[in-house]
Amino acid sequence: MNKALTFIFVLFLVALGTFEARAQEDKLTYNEHSVYPIHYANQMYKRTVWRRMDLKEKQNRPFFSTSNEITRLIINAVEDGLIYPYEDDSLNKRMSKEQFFENLKLPTDEPDDFGGADAGFGADAGGWGADSGWGDEADATPTTQYYDATQLNILRIKEDMIFDKVRSRLYWDMQSIEMIIPATEVATGIEKSVGVFRYKDLEQLFRSMPDRAIWYNRQNTAHHRNMADAFLLRLFNARVVKVSNPRNDWIQDISPDQRSALYASQQEEYKLIEYEHNLWEY
Repeated sequence: MNKALTFIFVLFLVALGTFEARAQEDKLTYNEHSVYPIHYANQMYKRTVWRRMDLKEKQNRPFFSTSNEITRLIINAVEDGLIYPYEDDSLNKRMSKEQFFENLKLPTDEPDDFGGADAGFGADAGGWGADSGWGDEADATPTTQYYDATQLNILRIKEDMIFDKVRSRLYWDMQSIEMIIPATEVATGIEKSVGVFRYKDLEQLFRSMPDRAIWYNRQNTAHHRNMADAFLLRLFNARVVKVSNPRNDWIQDISPDQRSALYASQQEEYKLIEYEHNLWEY
């Protein structure tokens, strides 16, 4: 009996070691953040591209339909603990839920030159006191307010452009989506990052809620698409803002003005398309 138990225990340890070795091997040969991973040995060509997606553009509006905004789905999922954000697009360090909602807080009003909120008339608001006159005390504690999902209309997409030499075709392997507060909604006039999400987690989230994560089909409302399918089919428009380079420069950083940056963005897009076309000649 003891020999049998010992034999079973040894088999269990061997199986466990084999499983761990295989998991470690997969991590070294595949990108763990990819929805459809491609073996590193099969990648003939790869570039990392960052894109800026404005959800208020006409082509992107289906991702931003009323009450089913992609940003609303993400915020609710974080609140429910279904997904978690990261601090940057390297996806190495998670962000706490508390920090995420701290980033979503609306800025509080700064005290003015008249002595702050009481404007020089005392904290009792005009000498009438905090009593409402009905025997109860008025609640002077301010409630925390957050940006609404409809105000968060900018997404930054990070994806890998990979040519698979085995299947002889090019793939766009989306890695992360960053939620950004647009400059028009920030007092400083500078865009503010709220959090970065691994696209693999978002894809699973979209698949799990087919009735809410819909890409609104304005041409035929009988056939909406799931957001995961819409991203897979590239049914969005997002201009290039950075392509992997040694100095990690953004296009706007090396352009003299906004117009030149837009032109350079289009040029980078054309270069990627042309290179993909040229790959078919080999």
